[in-house]
Formats: sequence, C-alpha cells, structure tokens
Amino acid sequence: QVQLVESGGGLVQAGGSLRLSCAASGGTFGSYAMGWFRQAPGKEREFVAAISWSGGITYYADSVKGRFTISRDNAKNTVYLQMNSLKPEDTAVYYCNKDRTADRLRVGGDALDAWGQGTLVTVSS
Repeated sequence: QVQLVESGGGLVQAGGSLRLSCAASGGTFGSYAMGWFRQAPGKEREFVAAISWSGGITYYADSVKGRFTISRDNAKNTVYLQMNSLKPEDTAVYYCNKDRTADRLRVGGDALDAWGQGTLVTVSS
C-alpha cells in the first residue's frame, strides 16, 4: 500500500510562487509515473501535471502550461510542483497520485492509489 503526503501549500498573492512536495512511501517510487491533481470548492478534481518514472516525459494541463513545472527525485521518493505566476483560479486543494504511465495520469488515471489529504493553495487577487 502506497502512502502519499502532500505539503507546501499556503496563501499567496496573484503573481506569486509556491513549491509543492509529495512524499511517497510503501512502494517502489521509481517504477511508476507521478502526477498532480487539484480540486476547487464545488468542482471536480482535475489533472494538473504528470511526469514519467524516469522524468523524461512531462505533461501539463493547458491552464498551467508555462507557469508550473513538475519534477521528481527518485532517491528521495518525492515529486514536486513548482508553481509560478499564480492566479486566483489556481486556488484549490492539490493532490498527488501515481499510475503506470504519465499518459494514463494525463487522462485522469486508471490505477490510482487512495487520495491523500492534499495541500491547500489559496491565491488572492
């Protein structure tokens, strides 16, 4: 059973930056792709970014492309999401998860682990 713990959220002004972290335990981190998702109040969870097991392939939602960067450190069993030029519409609870490939994560995932508690990002105008 894989456990995922997100951290790094907080309150920032529009145009600011945050760096989220997702620490994984209980599995072979380097053998699967990782992704970030977010859920705003009253809305469904949506895909944000994904990265392949080797880090060679990345995908981003159109809404964050050019502003967010996903990366991973397999030695630390951690995936990161660097968020720059934040907008109020980025306000949401951010979650990480894994799947067999980054492509599967890009379309929502098909073999996800249980969702963790997430980390709240609030962007003020």
